[in-house]
Parts: sequence; structure tokens; C-alpha cells
Amino acid sequence: MKLVDYFESGLDAPICLTWELTYACNLACVHCLSSSGRRDPRELTTAECKAVIDELERMQVFYVNIGGGEPTVRPDFWELVEYATAHHVGVKFSTNGVRITPERAKWLAGSDYVDVQISLDGASAQVNDAVRGPGSYDTAMAAIRNLADAGMRDFKISVVVTRHNAGQLDGFKAIADAHGAQLRITRLRPSGRGAEVWDELHPTAGQQRMLYEWLLAHGEDVLTGDSFFHLNALGPATLPGLNLCGAGRVVCLIDPVGDVYACPFAIHDTFLAGSIRSPGGFTAVWRESELFAELRSPQTGGACTACSAYDACRGGCMAAKFFTGLPLDGPDPECVKGNGERALAVVGAGTAPRPSADHSHRTRCGPVPVAIGRRPSQAAAAVDRACDTSPLAGFAPGRPGAA
Repeated sequence: MKLVDYFESGLDAPICLTWELTYACNLACVHCLSSSGRRDPRELTTAECKAVIDELERMQVFYVNIGGGEPTVRPDFWELVEYATAHHVGVKFSTNGVRITPERAKWLAGSDYVDVQISLDGASAQVNDAVRGPGSYDTAMAAIRNLADAGMRDFKISVVVTRHNAGQLDGFKAIADAHGAQLRITRLRPSGRGAEVWDELHPTAGQQRMLYEWLLAHGEDVLTGDSFFHLNALGPATLPGLNLCGAGRVVCLIDPVGDVYACPFAIHDTFLAGSIRSPGGFTAVWRESELFAELRSPQTGGACTACSAYDACRGGCMAAKFFTGLPLDGPDPECVKGNGERALAVVGAGTAPRPSADHSHRTRCGPVPVAIGRRPSQAAAAVDRACDTSPLAGFAPGRPGAA
């Protein structure tokens, strides 16, 4: 039996999970999949977060991929990182770099079981700042230099591939190589605010082929979070990775208020599995959720199974389908055979689901400062690889007419 066959029916505990600690963010990235910006007053407290970490330790979760929002704006962020690593839970966190000072970089370089991922969506300020906001390129590059100067190696530079930066892959790789970092590129999803800019930003068919060939050429030197397996239909070669949707099987998402979703890219009530604040906590959600049980049962690929490329692409990304209004058992909107484009042409305007919650700054004209102070007592303020696989392959919970 192949390793991937064990994963399909789910594991007793996730290999890793994504945990968004806060929706607060000092930026207003136009493609933010969680529509982050404003802090949710119901956020998990420090004590609740530590209780989650205790559960993850008991479940022997290998590491947690922390994001947001901008997780470092939480006053207790570094305390939680220390608590996790002291309890044998490795930490990988994503940041725009706003709090990676030279002093903090030295602390990170000397910390065991901590990995850092700096978000950068342009190899030049012009391209990056158009997506992430004015000054964000300089902030990210300063953090990258601070980590390199502190002697930290193999930290990640994380890029969401868009129509405007797809031609800069060599530039991103050069930046990573020059600073002793590793490049990580992921797919743009039409989740959160990303749905609003999908038509403008998602790569063209020609860029998809170029990306596929570039990834084949760079092999294991570049991480992808297994998020481009829909490109395998271009064949005959296969991109490195599981080529499997791990949602609810080996990965999931905990959001800032403790809700558990099947996938980081599917933050919607349709994919809500439960809450860590319910009796039994995260362990009960992972092991007893009806949604996760459905995900771990044998799935069908709908009409895609008739395609000769189905075994290579597995029908693509379900989050991309869901948030573009396509049926979950239909083609990926970026299907390299053109089936997604044809399906989108007949989807009615306004039929795509909206995010269940929008935490965007009330004005999106640019970055909005986030106050960084001590958390009031008792107040409820506020990773790649398998953790970033496409969600819910072949699964259609509650969708009329879906398999």
C-alpha cells in the first residue's frame, strides 16, 4: 500500500495544522484569503491557546503552521511560540515582517523548532506593493535581511503566484538564494478578498504552463505546499508532492475564535467542522466531526473522472471551485484542459458564495496601523507541504446537485 493510501482515510491526529491566531493585520492585501484586517473581540485567550497546544502535544501533532492576519501583532505571540516549542510542538509562522527586528531575528535564529515564513508577492516593490500595500516590500526585505544577518538559514520566502509576478520566479529564487532562504510558492485562491481580484490576478493559461515547467526544472529546491497538483494534467511528468487533498484527513484549520475548518482556503460555514470551545475540544472535532468523517470516506470525482488527466490532477482545488461558483464535483476553474473556463462561462453572475465573515478594514485604501499593546486581563482580544493542499477533493457537502 502506498503512503498516500493511508492518508485518504484520515489519521488519528493531523500531521500539521494551520492556526490563524488573529484576524488583526497592519496590511490590507487585496488577495487575503481570510479577509483579515480587524481583530475579532471573541479571539481565543492566552489560556485557551495554551490549552490547544496541550492538546496538540497529547495528539503528537508534529508542528503547527501559524498565520492570520498578522500573528505577531498579538501581544502574547512570542509567549505562545515559546510555550509550543517547550511542549514539543514545532512552530512555523507566516508574517509580513513587521516585527522581525534585528533583536527578534537573533532570538529566532537561536530557537529550536521554529521556522519563519516572510510573505513577499513581488520581486520588486512596484509589483509587491500593488497587492500588499505601500511600504510592504521594504518591510519584508528588512525582515529577510535581519534573519540572514542573524545567521538563520532555510527560513522561507512565501510567494502567492499571480498574473503580475509569474514572470518574476527567477527573481524570487535569487532573493531567497542570496539570503540563505528557501523559496515557497503557492497558488492564488479565490477565497476571502481573493475572490474580488480573482479575474484580474489569477495566472493565464500560458503562465500556468510556464509555472509547471519552471517547477519541474527546480524540483525539490522550491516548496509548493502541494498546491499546484492541478498542473499535473499538463504531464507527462508529475510535480513533487502528495497529489492528494489532505483536508480533514491529515490537515485542517483553527481560526482565531476557535472554529475548526477542513481547509485554510475554505473558510466558510459549509466547511465548518466544529469548535475547540465545545466539549472535547479540538480532539473531539478531529475524531468525531461528521464533516471529517465524510471527507475520509471514499470520494468520487464527478464528471472529471471521465477525463484522461483525472488521475494526475484529481479534479483540482475544491476551494477554487466553491468560491468561483462551480460545482464541487466539476472542473477546477484553472483546469489546464480548458474545462474550467468553459464552466465559468455558464455560471451566473453573483452565484459564487461569499465569505462567511469579512474582517477587512472598513476602508481598504491602504495599510491601517494596528495598535500593539498589552492585552487587558481576561479580555478576549486577539505551514506548507501537506498543510496547504487543495481542499475537499470530490466532496460536496450540502450542495444541491453535487455528488
